[in-house]
Formats: sequence, structure tokens, C-alpha cells
Amino acid sequence: MSTAHAEDLPLIRLRGLTKVYGQGQAAFQALKGVDLDIEAGDFVAIMGPSGSGKSTVMNTLGCLDTPTGGEYLFHGLHVERLGRDQRARLRRRYLGFVFQGFNLLARTSAQENVELPLLYRGEPAAARHRAARAALASVGLAGWEHHTPAELSGGQQQRVAIARAIVTQPEVLLADEPTGNLDTQRSHEIMELLWRLNEEQGITVLMVTHEPDMARYARRIVHFVDGCIDSDTRNPEPGPQARHAAPVQEAG
Repeated sequence: MSTAHAEDLPLIRLRGLTKVYGQGQAAFQALKGVDLDIEAGDFVAIMGPSGSGKSTVMNTLGCLDTPTGGEYLFHGLHVERLGRDQRARLRRRYLGFVFQGFNLLARTSAQENVELPLLYRGEPAAARHRAARAALASVGLAGWEHHTPAELSGGQQQRVAIARAIVTQPEVLLADEPTGNLDTQRSHEIMELLWRLNEEQGITVLMVTHEPDMARYARRIVHFVDGCIDSDTRNPEPGPQARHAAPVQEAG
């Protein structure tokens, strides 16, 4: 997936991105001309108060929503010009998703949950089984393949969800409040796992969070306020040592 000069561009580029919900007097401008570059291999925490636009920009980056105006380039391809089916193919091929609520099938084993994206792709059973076991092992759940979500802790369920997100070997992992339902210890374990996937496998991680302690793991912290980027800063000490770093102050 490339266009001319794509090699000169960052992995993701947003230019003048806008999003308006509703019409007339009821119209709400969720994004007001966002410019943002994300290089391959980065780990970006997106923060901001409720209604700041952080979830809207995440949904746009994940091809779950379309902008009203502006440009969204992925590998130099104009995503804003794609149709629904083309966006779905891009999503399946390049993107993985982790949500706050885990979204696992309750009566289905960990391995079967992880296999789902490969099933949708039409992968043969043997390849699905092999890839799912490898993904579970990579998140520390070797030996837990046949347990259902009810037999797993919250932290383990989120690990299954992460394994499901990475089983397709995506370039970008989009995590929406991935520690929102976890206690502090489990939250740090999940953040260390996301850091390791970024550091060791080179997966670009984009994470929405309202928790400053979790944002400290990211290499870069982007604050949204009122549909605009208020600040975009590099974290001098990202990663597991973030547990002991000075707090990140939430904007707004």
C-alpha cells in the first residue's frame, strides 16, 4: 500500500483534519483542523478532557470513522478518499485494536478468541491455531489457551485481547483506555506489555488514556483540548521506569 513519495512521509500524517457531528444549530465540531505526524515505531499517548476530540481522532486513525475535512495519509495513501470496503481492508491488514472492556466472547476459549481475526481472513485452521498460540505466548499466557474469560482475571483477559489484536501482525496497535478496568498493579503489567511490543516488535502504539501514570510509558504525549492539539511533547524517560518518574500533568 503506497503512493509516490510515500517513503518520504511518516507512517501517519493528518493535515487540517476536521470532524463535525450534526447539522445546523445542532452541529458540533469535534476536531478543528488537526495536524499530526506519527512515525513508524512510535508510542503515542493521546490525552485530554472529555469532549476534547481524543476519541474522535482515535476512531478516525482506526478507520472506524471518517473526517469531515482535511487529509489522513497512511503510508502516503489518502485514507479520507477510501470507500467503506477499502477502509475495512486497510483496518484488517494494518491495524489492531484493544479496548477498555476487553470485548471477549464469554463462552469461547482464549485461543478461539485470539483466532477470530484470522478466521475472518479465511486462514486455514492449522495456521490459525499456530498463530494464536504464539500470540498468547508473547503476552505471557502460554498454557492458558483453553481457559474461558470467566476463568481469567481482568489482567489476563486484557492480555488475551492484546493477543487477539497482534495475531494479525499489525503495524499499528490502537488502544482505547486499555487499563481503564484494571487495578494499579494489573495496569502497570499491561503497560509494560504494550511497551515491550513497541520496543521489541516495533509495533506503533497509539493509546488514548486519561491516566497520567499510564501515559508516562509512552514516548510522546499529545494533549487535546476543544478539538485541537494543545501540546505535543516527547517523554524523556518512557517505558517501565515510568513507574518511578515524576507525574505527567493532565491538561484541561
